[in-house]
Amino acid sequence: MSALLEVDGISVSFDGFKAINGLSFSIGAAELRAVIGPNGAGKTTFMDIVTGKTRPDEGRVLWGETSISLLKLNEAQIARAGIGRKFQRPTVFEDQSVADNLTMALRANRGPFAVLFWKPSRDTARRVAELADEVGLADQTDRRAGELSHGQKQWLEIGMLLAQEPRLLLVDEPAAGMTLAEREQTTTLLKRLAQTRAVVVVEHDMDFVRRLDCKVTVLHQGAVLAEGSLDHVTRNPDVIEVYLGR
Repeated sequence: MSALLEVDGISVSFDGFKAINGLSFSIGAAELRAVIGPNGAGKTTFMDIVTGKTRPDEGRVLWGETSISLLKLNEAQIARAGIGRKFQRPTVFEDQSVADNLTMALRANRGPFAVLFWKPSRDTARRVAELADEVGLADQTDRRAGELSHGQKQWLEIGMLLAQEPRLLLVDEPAAGMTLAEREQTTTLLKRLAQTRAVVVVEHDMDFVRRLDCKVTVLHQGAVLAEGSLDHVTRNPDVIEVYLGR
């Protein structure tokens, strides 16, 4: 099976510091992957490169069945190509309802005339209801987003990303600040989403990673230190020394 995303030998330096150092990574079209590593391992920079926020000094980032170079695209083009990123802090329109947040996120013609004369259709309402149901907010659609719990805001933002119909989701520390019940529901959601798309979860919480029950990539000093099941990587002496032992 060919990879949906293939990162090949990327390196990038900031003021002489090598944040990413010959990193290679690939993920299939329907796969869940956890990325872990100590602070400064390069996790955020890796996501910045994939989404076009940072340009590597060397290496390749290839996307899709036709191996398009993401390095030739800007951030907006990469998002339209099917890569969605969720940051750690949820960014939703707090004064708008859950349904309105999801409606605004839907893929649509964003030209000035299309926006000016836009009216919600039956298809729009149906798709919004589907998205709300998919992220566990079916009974919250009329609620103002600012009234939601932290976990519910995280799910709403995931729903807003799903509205863009991404093929790859990059999710940064989704478990942070969640209750135990919310964490369990988030685990279920991410595992279900990975049945039909690629999902990369960057996470520090090892208990949450264990619940995901997926392949784990360990980064250290901007490169892949180990890869495999959580049990496999946590038995690796190098991983124990640089990450788990601290």
